[in-house]
Amino acid sequence: MTSILKSKTFSAIVWSSLDRFSVQGIQFILSFVIARKLSPSDYGLIAMLGIFMALAQTFIDSGFSNALIQKQNRTLIDFSTVFYFNIIVSVFLYAFLCLLAPAISAFYNQPLLESIIKWVGLNFIIHAFSTVQRAKLIIELDFRRQAVISIISVVVSGAVAVYLAYNGYGVWTLVVQALLNNLIGVVLLWISAHWHPQWVFSVVSFKELFGFGSKLLGGAILHTIYVNMYTLVIGKVFSSTELGYYNRGYTITQYPSSNITTILTRVTYPIECQMQNDDKELQDKFYLFIRLTAFFVFPMMIGLAVVSESLVRIILTDKWIGCVVYLQIMCFAYMWDPIMRMIWDLLNVKHRGDYSLKSEILKKVVAFGLLFITIPLGIKAMCLGLICYSLSDIVIVTQYTKRILPQVTFGKVVKSLFPVLFISLLMGGIVYIIQFIFINVWLQLWFGIVVGVCVYLSCAYFFRFKELNYILVQFKEK
Repeated sequence: MTSILKSKTFSAIVWSSLDRFSVQGIQFILSFVIARKLSPSDYGLIAMLGIFMALAQTFIDSGFSNALIQKQNRTLIDFSTVFYFNIIVSVFLYAFLCLLAPAISAFYNQPLLESIIKWVGLNFIIHAFSTVQRAKLIIELDFRRQAVISIISVVVSGAVAVYLAYNGYGVWTLVVQALLNNLIGVVLLWISAHWHPQWVFSVVSFKELFGFGSKLLGGAILHTIYVNMYTLVIGKVFSSTELGYYNRGYTITQYPSSNITTILTRVTYPIECQMQNDDKELQDKFYLFIRLTAFFVFPMMIGLAVVSESLVRIILTDKWIGCVVYLQIMCFAYMWDPIMRMIWDLLNVKHRGDYSLKSEILKKVVAFGLLFITIPLGIKAMCLGLICYSLSDIVIVTQYTKRILPQVTFGKVVKSLFPVLFISLLMGGIVYIIQFIFINVWLQLWFGIVVGVCVYLSCAYFFRFKELNYILVQFKEK
């Protein structure tokens, strides 16, 4: 990796981190403020729509964003073709969702859902106007502009949502917040973007991009159905309150895991695409990337699991205590998610969409099997099944990566990550014991965080972790 690319990579990661953590941090704090006034059932109502909204958004993109990023000789015609495809599909899916609204409402026996769907669905059309602009910024590693736009959008929409929540608007608070956030983001992207679509749609370009994107679409559909199947099943079999607990635990869990995944993959994927013809350099950088990812994600997720009860009692109040057990289990499941995503990205970097789709099909056979086995045992068992799936996920994906990159195997991945996992578990055990010293939840939380950080960094320094040294060197150079 050249010094220029290395500098650009570090800068991109910094701005991508600022984008995700500042935006998600603000949303995270606002969600706690809003959750104090809304009920778990309000969040449950929105969560019931998760599978339908996520599937529709997957169809709108159809893998074209990744196809644009992966393609080396992309043109303005490619961008315009994808743009118009996104708009057409978003309008069609919105109309289709409106037709399904009465049936979805009847399925959950929630009459209010019919009206909510018609408003929430507008996000499809709004978001479609920004998909290409965002892909172009990712290709250019321009996360600075995305960060500024995202922060403005989330602050304005969040302020409006807080006002609505404290004035009794209930579930409509969440609807308005999502719509306003997307609308402001699109407007600002169009004002500041250096690109606007041409009046052209190329069938040749569409076929070429769809040839790669269609395989990603198939895998994305399977993954989206699986992830949201939990919400659908819990919403149907259990109460909206239980779904609210699950959804809140899932949301908190996703904050560190999903954000770090997004931060790094938005940067590493386009960089790895530039190395797609140099297997040795690609493999070396892959192991560097996953070790850096684990270095942040593992301690954060294990630490979150340990302090989750005191965190929920302080921030969400005791009415949300029911989400703690789900949160704790999911922390150990989703700590592996970023690693799996970065391994899976290698298949797309090497233009093996066929392997990507085959691995996704096999993974979801295992995943749905675990889900249906655990449903009769309750939500807690369903969450435990997620841990089994996460580990099997990595096993399956590495069976395909080793065919194109011989050094990327399950054994070598585990061996690479084991030192970080060991000191993360050690830190978690120490924090867990320390919490018994205090009765006050504030002391449990803050002493847990401080001790956890000190123990983890001390172990990393004592055992001379290369990841810690790499981070310190990069910050020192900057």
